Amino acid sequence: MDILQVKETCLYVSDLDRTQKFYQEIVGLALISKKADRHVFFNAGTSVLLCFIPESTRAETTLPPHWSKGPAHLAFEVQKFEYREWKAKLATAGVEIIYEHHWGNDFYSFYFHDPDGHVLEIVPEGMWEYLAGL
Repeated sequence: MDILQVKETCLYVSDLDRTQKFYQEIVGLALISKKADRHVFFNAGTSVLLCFIPESTRAETTLPPHWSKGPAHLAFEVQKFEYREWKAKLATAGVEIIYEHHWGNDFYSFYFHDPDGHVLEIVPEGMWEYLAGL
């Protein structure tokens, strides 16, 4: 049996409205659902980004309780030809690029923070396939 993909990625946040604005308006993810004081969920390609208020999920009684604190990391894959456009889009929105890394060949990725300090990365399509071939 094989794992097909990571279907959900979860971040814990402090302000759902601010999180929704950042991921919907700046990153461009489509909203799936929002429940006040609990979560906001987004479509991210074939995956789902779940953003929870940690106190709500820590006290969960129906599902297994889960929560975390501190910055997490996740990467968004974009089409290779759009990589520079993503840097420009985020810069125009006032989002600081905190680091850019050269992975070899002509593969680069860059890092930035969301409003809760999570470390987000933009990676071009094909980068992981290239790295797996090293």
